[in-house]
Amino acid sequence: MNRRAFLLTPLLVATPRIGAAVAYPRVDAGTPLAFPRDHGSHPAFRTEWWYITGWVRDGNGHDLGVQVTFFRSRPGVAEDLVSAFAPKQLLFAHAALADPRDGRLRHDQRAGRAGFGIVSAAEDTTDVRIGDWSLRLEADEYRARIVARDFAMDLSFRARQPPLLQGTAGVSRKGPRPEQASFYYSRPQLEVSGSLERDGRTEGVTGTAWLDHEWSSEYLAPDAAGWDWIGVNLDDGGALMAFRIRGRDGGVLWAGGAYRSADGAIRVFTPDEIAFAPVRRWRSARTGIDYPVAMRVTAAGREFVVEPLQDDQELDARATVGIIYWEGAVRVTTGGAAAGRGYLELTGYGDPLRL
Repeated sequence: MNRRAFLLTPLLVATPRIGAAVAYPRVDAGTPLAFPRDHGSHPAFRTEWWYITGWVRDGNGHDLGVQVTFFRSRPGVAEDLVSAFAPKQLLFAHAALADPRDGRLRHDQRAGRAGFGIVSAAEDTTDVRIGDWSLRLEADEYRARIVARDFAMDLSFRARQPPLLQGTAGVSRKGPRPEQASFYYSRPQLEVSGSLERDGRTEGVTGTAWLDHEWSSEYLAPDAAGWDWIGVNLDDGGALMAFRIRGRDGGVLWAGGAYRSADGAIRVFTPDEIAFAPVRRWRSARTGIDYPVAMRVTAAGREFVVEPLQDDQELDARATVGIIYWEGAVRVTTGGAAAGRGYLELTGYGDPLRL
């Protein structure tokens, strides 16, 4: 899938609908998740993503951040057409490599309409692909193969813990109304191995990663501007996820998260137990967007300080999903002591986000 092909994809989303309006399914509380089926695609829903972020280390002891994300969208376009060219399902993918020695984020993106054996998202397990970009689950191991403009990844992510169901049994509220929710589970503490290729050299890497899989039909409230999210693999084997949905008025519309201890005990946070406070900001010279790249996150009274591996981890995805966001590898401390490593995501700091 070449770059010209995915640059055309956003135009498909704006194509006038043909036929009746699409009735998307709701995310209903009490609907149980079932594996392995729910590792796969849910094409009836409007939006879905498989999101891997992690820290790896090369043979010389250098730390790097890696991101591999596949998105699926049902735009509700031309669904009554029988043509294989009808854009009934669209797939997008982002990949990024953060290395402080570069001083910038290496990233690339792909997109295409599902079909012809080139672009697909399987329903029985995780198996998404856009040309030579793919993410596939076999048994308890994910395999990502990415061939980007100035880097390549061939990485395996082995699950050592069961899925962490977010929210109430996998139904995660994202706003004040019940339908503003997603089906959502995480795979923390993934064991990473494989190789990275860049600048004419290939190097082996190992590390730890986090996978999120979410699907929804109505993710954000109309007055939402964006969100802040962290997923942290704690050094003791535990896992922390926290998020807040920011309103266009500068307030907080909703918040949530979960903590799983190393022994498997889970605590789900209520909105009033989560707080994000900026510690330090960074302004992009490319876009002029100002991001709070260092944060103080409070979860049920416990405070975590989040500092980026490097400040410049901005990803310009206007060519595919139409947004600019900050997605960065971060170190996490509590009480001044190292506590873990993870990723911080910041959306809607330029224009308000629309899903």
